[in-house]
Amino acid sequence: MGLPNRDELEGKFDQAKGKVKETAGKALDDRDLENEGRADNAGGKVQEGFGTAKRKVGEAIEDVGDAIKR
Repeated sequence: MGLPNRDELEGKFDQAKGKVKETAGKALDDRDLENEGRADNAGGKVQEGFGTAKRKVGEAIEDVGDAIKR
């Protein structure tokens, strides 16, 4: 497994940001902030998943290239 790429890192950050907003929204009884946090969290999961898929495709292409060189 390679190092995480930018999409994976930004996705994780958005998930963390979303959890903070969601928790703050619950504590402050602010449904808009809570929902915004849920949206950030969901978007972060999608972005992280995209980044993971992109990294795995890149690794697979490198493996094919290495196999051809042998």
